[in-house]
Amino acid sequence: MSSDASIFNGRRILLGVSGGIAAYKTAELIRLFKKAGAEVRVVMTPDATRFVTPLTLGTLSENEVHIEIFPENEAGSWTKHVSLGLWADLFVVAPATAQTTSKLVAGACDSMLTAVALTARCPMMVCPAMDHDMYIHPSTVDNHKVLRERGVEVMEAEHGELASGLVGQGRLPEPSAIFEHAAEIIRAKIALRDGPLAGKKVLVTAGPTREAIDPVRYISNHSTGTMGYEVARAAARRGADVVLVSGPTSLESPEYVRRVDVVSTQEMDDAVQRHADADFIVMVAAVADFTPADTSDSKLKKDGSARELSLQPTIDILAGLGKEKRDGQTLVGFALETDDGLKNAQSKLKRKNLDWIVLNNPKEEGAGFGTTTNKVTLLSNEGQQIELPVLPKGEVAEAILEFTTNRG
Repeated sequence: MSSDASIFNGRRILLGVSGGIAAYKTAELIRLFKKAGAEVRVVMTPDATRFVTPLTLGTLSENEVHIEIFPENEAGSWTKHVSLGLWADLFVVAPATAQTTSKLVAGACDSMLTAVALTARCPMMVCPAMDHDMYIHPSTVDNHKVLRERGVEVMEAEHGELASGLVGQGRLPEPSAIFEHAAEIIRAKIALRDGPLAGKKVLVTAGPTREAIDPVRYISNHSTGTMGYEVARAAARRGADVVLVSGPTSLESPEYVRRVDVVSTQEMDDAVQRHADADFIVMVAAVADFTPADTSDSKLKKDGSARELSLQPTIDILAGLGKEKRDGQTLVGFALETDDGLKNAQSKLKRKNLDWIVLNNPKEEGAGFGTTTNKVTLLSNEGQQIELPVLPKGEVAEAILEFTTNRG
């Protein structure tokens, strides 16, 4: 058990159990939560009762187990799913079968478990368990991806012997591992609850975009996404609800950040528009300025002759945000300039109705793409000019947020 298991003391854990053979492990999981001082309530799908009885889980949790959406002979039963969703500090679904996972994605509401999932305001943690071929099926992979994009913490299934007799990835993580992972989520929730950006939504874009020439080739740039990911990570540490719209990168998602993957500039614009209600928007992405006027459906063959590529401007995402900026919203842009940096950045700041712009020059030592450091100058629409020295990108991100989100 975690050396800091006391973090569960007084916490309210809602455990969702769906119908898989691994449901028997939830008895041990309840024991761990209870021993650490948590209050546990259990909701089950009807199929889950075929693998472990409500009597067992109810006895261990010392609370009634809920299965149907509308419990019989109970006052206020028609709103029980709402009250349970409001009660919990953390909703853990273990095991989460392929069926239940698909219902969580679709917003189905056919059991107390799925109904509570639609009302819960707390963090949700999903622990998949199923046969290997089901786990790696594109439908399941896509469902897990969608849940992660929505901010759900999805644990990776473990590799080992499965109920089918096969060996592969799909086993429910051991109760101790689920317990430790839940502790990390609770710990982060407590640590961030009083952060300076608690209750605020922050939208960050990162990485490059790619504009297809044909199914094989594309126009892009050298952005790795590192700077944007550090901004998203720093915003999450400050307690914000962070959405990261990311172009293609090899980076892992920052903790407690909802990541939305895109490829083209149009896809990035679509994703940004879905989250344009953010309190703070930091547009770090190196968006392609041009896209081919015509994209070939087949690979263009090399025949020894020269080819001309007709380009047209991509949509200006930042300008669109500036045009529609609402009162109280802060919009931060980035300007990568190689010549006349200050002049061009100030023009962009005014032209696109930004509150701040972050200027950097890839020619300067310690700045640019593919480095672990950056050197930037922050310019505000009120005339402030803050020049930072060469710093690790994580520290640059902290400084950017310190200046741009301080409205006091």
